[in-house]
Amino acid sequence: MANPHRPLHPRSSNGLVPDARSEEWKSSTKRETLGVLEHELQRLLATSHEAKLDLNRKELSGFRNLFSRFLRAKTFVDWSKIQPLPEHAIQPYGTLPGYDKAAIATMLSKLVVVKLNGGLGTSMGCKGPKSVISVRNDLTFLDLTMQQIQTLNKTYDVDVPLVLMNSFNTDDDTQKLLKKYANVKVDVHSFCQSRYPRINKETLMPIVSDIESGDHEAAMPRLYCFLSNIDNMGATVDLSILNFVLNASAAGDAAPEFVMEVTDKTRADVKGGTLIQYENRLMLLEIAQVPKDYVDEFKSVSKFRIFNTNNLWVHLGAMKRNVEQQTLEMEVIVNPKHLDRGLDVIQLETAAGAAIKNFKGACGEYTVAPQKERGSGTVFFGRIFEWDAHWWLEVSKGINVPRSRFLPVKKTSDLLLLMSNLYDIDNGSLTLSGLRSFPTTPLVKLGSSFDKVKDFLGRFQGIPDLLELDHLTVSGDVTFGKDVSLKGTVIIIANHGERIDIPPGSILENKIVSGNLRILDH
Repeated sequence: MANPHRPLHPRSSNGLVPDARSEEWKSSTKRETLGVLEHELQRLLATSHEAKLDLNRKELSGFRNLFSRFLRAKTFVDWSKIQPLPEHAIQPYGTLPGYDKAAIATMLSKLVVVKLNGGLGTSMGCKGPKSVISVRNDLTFLDLTMQQIQTLNKTYDVDVPLVLMNSFNTDDDTQKLLKKYANVKVDVHSFCQSRYPRINKETLMPIVSDIESGDHEAAMPRLYCFLSNIDNMGATVDLSILNFVLNASAAGDAAPEFVMEVTDKTRADVKGGTLIQYENRLMLLEIAQVPKDYVDEFKSVSKFRIFNTNNLWVHLGAMKRNVEQQTLEMEVIVNPKHLDRGLDVIQLETAAGAAIKNFKGACGEYTVAPQKERGSGTVFFGRIFEWDAHWWLEVSKGINVPRSRFLPVKKTSDLLLLMSNLYDIDNGSLTLSGLRSFPTTPLVKLGSSFDKVKDFLGRFQGIPDLLELDHLTVSGDVTFGKDVSLKGTVIIIANHGERIDIPPGSILENKIVSGNLRILDH
């Protein structure tokens, strides 16, 4: 007999009856979805060429694991579980130990440089790989990268190899482009990253009919890889960081397996991923994982003061171990897309930096107290916190590098800065001009008329002098003549149907230009 004082169905604090059967139905539906997907993947595998059967089997197994994590994972983090980073989680770049110049060649012999080369230039109106966009003096991202590595090799008489990680969108074009570097002193390799299918948003099934993949084989005896985006012109080989990851053990510390370069966030970086402590683990938090109600808080420069530059230093042996043991459990980022043919799809992604939690001594410098002071403690993130003894293990989870190591080109506004006299160029490396009186870069906002590289270039008879610029906003139909100088804060707004031509030789300092201004030849 039922207890008359007890409700027949337990109720939550808000008075609603939780429906356990609904949750069970959702779980069973996910299990069925995974089963259907596995059947579909077997069908796809049957379309593979025999020579690439083993490789495609591995790729589809990887996609199956990613899809399985997608089904069971939460789309957003629980904001209440975010904890501040430990006090010594981020090591300032200026505190890195010095290195012996006589050992530079030996250090470089243990390094391979990997550039992520999978992006297209479509968002900037270009066809083909983004790496072929001209950055400075008609030199492309790929040209400048090759120059950097060649200079390194010639200077220290070494052979640091360059590996390009292409996508199926960029691989063919990149292979053709590499032929022009036959006489460059750089050992170049390339491979095509895993080609995972997109998923139909409604059916959650892959939308491809057959499968093909590239060649992943590239073996070389190196200890660490330096991985970065090819469009980040600040991501050059840094000898101080290389010395840090290679020689930590020589200083009595454990060598870190994974180092992430972070830098201070500005108003231009509010969407960048940041390091947090979450459920007692270090985690890279991307904006796609932030609940809608907390997006503004995520963008706060005061609360989240650093962001990931995606410059990563990884121990190759540790990477091999994680891959073989299938322990790379990175958070799944769900990227919804709408295809031209009207189909809504889901693209499952993972951020390279999210692997940080899967490595020992990630991003870190270890300091261990003398043996006699050791006691018991609790381990979080490889750090032992002492309550009543003096044994500690401090781990630096990232290196806070100068802003100069983060010079990406995502928009034409970024391109304008790098093309200007704001930066000097030397053997493929761009550095902030010594003629600029302060070390910060200007904030530049260009309107939609400048979005495409071709339109952008057509609006400048010459790139303006930006040495003394703080802030530039341009909107509407605006063109610039030769030898224009912009200083302080400059705002130029041409209303709809109007046009503004900035005359050659103009000097605009702390000016607002609006209305209609056009210089006509007569």
